[in-house]
Amino acid sequence: MAEKPILMPKMGESIAEATIIRWLKNEGDKVEKDEPIVEIATDKVDSEIPSTESGVLVKQLYKDGQVVKVGEPVAMIATEGSVASAPAPTPAVVASPQTTPVKEVEKTIEVAANHAQPAAPAAVTASGDRFYSPLVLNIARTEGIGMEELDRIPGTGKEGRVTKSDILNYVQNRGAAPAATTTPTAPEVQSPAATPVAEKQAPVAVSLGAGDEIIEMDRVRKLIADHMVMSKRNSPHVTSFVEADVTNLVNWRNKVKDKFKKREGENITFTPVFVWAIAKAIKDFPMINVSVDGDKIIKKKNINIGMAVAQQNGNLIVPVIKNADTMNLLGITRVVNDLANRARVGKLSPDEIQGGTYTVTNVGSFGNVMGTPVINQPQVAIMAIGAIRKKPAVIETEYGDVIAIRHMMFLSHSYDHRVVDGALGGMFVRKVADYLEQWDSETEI
Repeated sequence: MAEKPILMPKMGESIAEATIIRWLKNEGDKVEKDEPIVEIATDKVDSEIPSTESGVLVKQLYKDGQVVKVGEPVAMIATEGSVASAPAPTPAVVASPQTTPVKEVEKTIEVAANHAQPAAPAAVTASGDRFYSPLVLNIARTEGIGMEELDRIPGTGKEGRVTKSDILNYVQNRGAAPAATTTPTAPEVQSPAATPVAEKQAPVAVSLGAGDEIIEMDRVRKLIADHMVMSKRNSPHVTSFVEADVTNLVNWRNKVKDKFKKREGENITFTPVFVWAIAKAIKDFPMINVSVDGDKIIKKKNINIGMAVAQQNGNLIVPVIKNADTMNLLGITRVVNDLANRARVGKLSPDEIQGGTYTVTNVGSFGNVMGTPVINQPQVAIMAIGAIRKKPAVIETEYGDVIAIRHMMFLSHSYDHRVVDGALGGMFVRKVADYLEQWDSETEI
């Protein structure tokens, strides 16, 4: 038998590594080609690695909780056939206990992945053979933290390793008090970039009463929490509101939904229309489609609309409709339905949640009339769609003003005031409302 490696597949241009969650096959088990052998996790998506060969799983190269870089072997499969004349390639050495990466996936901030310095080798150590993940090293370089200072940061990870949270907490408090050392040292001179914006708040004390239940956050909930706190810390949020009359849109959907369901075998919702209107408005106001990198503004060429979806376990995930401005309404509808259905059951691939440039969240699906959503970094804006409700409204006619029952909704637009001023943020949400209000009731789909 010849042994062949099963490699960690490429899962998107910004994903460099993944965590082993659970082995689906044990050593010695027979596997078929394309049969899943191991579950892996990236920032938000759990996925599976299928076997590229039929044979026997002879070696698991990593244990549960270890981090594997893209392109590295995770297992060895013995296949039927003659043994190659040349020795089989030596698989990657399993990290020793001294260099086992932290169990959690540390790379959650997409900006850090896209704009970081070249990644460090997998087994990067400092004095004393202390392991540091590539993300921790990138943060240290960005904040001007040298290896000697990095070695002094207390770690809460396995065997005292420094996690992403450890170094971010250190950066927040850096300069508040001198680090504990055996000999006095001169105070460090901090660069403006390294100075924390605000003091880190002490944890709020929580009292427990009889019958209270303590629930551990799962991995995804922790990542969401970190991402939301980071977004609020980095971006000054401002929200503008517009009320839109979408009576024509509601009447149009009521007219076409049954015929569309019979023809396509799926529902036509309002979400594809919202995505279509936002994509058109971004073409009108391209400076909404940007990201911030230090003191630089990155203007995005592609219009990739993220769509917040609530999963069955209560967590939130944001699949991305790539190049939404190039699709017609039918194409957007098919993509929206496919991504939403697979998002709810956790069947998205890592690449399908990467690369968003703007996000929309439909708070109206929960009966909410409006919301103030948190920006999905590294984007600079997000729109919340409120519930559509019948309300009396004033209509201007050639015979004078009249009051009529209309279908009304609120659009809430949160944006990063570092780069989006009130004029731009307000004009953008108004333009989205205009496209919805001017909907042609004879539109074909």
